[in-house]
Amino acid sequence: MPGLLRGLARTAMVAGTATAVSNRVSRRQAGRWAAQEYQQQSYPQQSYPPQQAPPQQAPPQQAPAGGGYDQVLAQLKDLGELKAQGVLSEAEFETQKQRILGG
Repeated sequence: MPGLLRGLARTAMVAGTATAVSNRVSRRQAGRWAAQEYQQQSYPQQSYPPQQAPPQQAPPQQAPAGGGYDQVLAQLKDLGELKAQGVLSEAEFETQKQRILGG
């Protein structure tokens, strides 16, 4: 009988140690998961769209030589009307005017 009690005591000790280790590992892992969850809630990852280069402006067009001035004047007149209607701001008007005039 003493051998049987010794075997039972040894088994209980091993089982108790295994249970304690298992509980400790579980608590540690739960703590890590909770920390990760807290970090994700506190600092959500933001996805930013890829940056693109700004669109380049077309090179300025030169006024066509010989008789193309009527077309340039018509474009400037249309541009002035758009500005008067409030479609174009002053800066947009100046930019487009310079593009039309080639300067």
